[in-house]
Amino acid sequence: MIEMNLATALKATHAAQEKAKSLGLAMTVSVVDESGRLVVTMRADGTGFMTPESSRAKAVAAAAFRTSTLKLAASHGTNPFWSGVPTITRGEALPTGGAVPIIVGGRVIGGIGCGGGTAEQDDVCATAGAQA
Repeated sequence: MIEMNLATALKATHAAQEKAKSLGLAMTVSVVDESGRLVVTMRADGTGFMTPESSRAKAVAAAAFRTSTLKLAASHGTNPFWSGVPTITRGEALPTGGAVPIIVGGRVIGGIGCGGGTAEQDDVCATAGAQA
């Protein structure tokens, strides 16, 4: 069974950073394991003040709920549960666009979250990382 490890996390992080670079974005990328424990955060030069924390919290949400945070954010208006998630989790999970689960062999082994662009740009970079 494949588990999240540093080599896998770095591979995903580098792929997400390369995608961000190709889009002309300074990005922070965080990878967590399936339990939401931080494996790696990589902050590019020039990223925003809160991007390390927000990218990690997005990755936690993607791993915990096993879906894209863009999908979670889209359901925010129709399901009041999501407005309370940041409070309930003390900010540890952020259901806003920019993170996806990392799936290997049909099993979620972690999540990858990005911060530095729009929610859609962050999602594209996270997806590139997860696919790596």
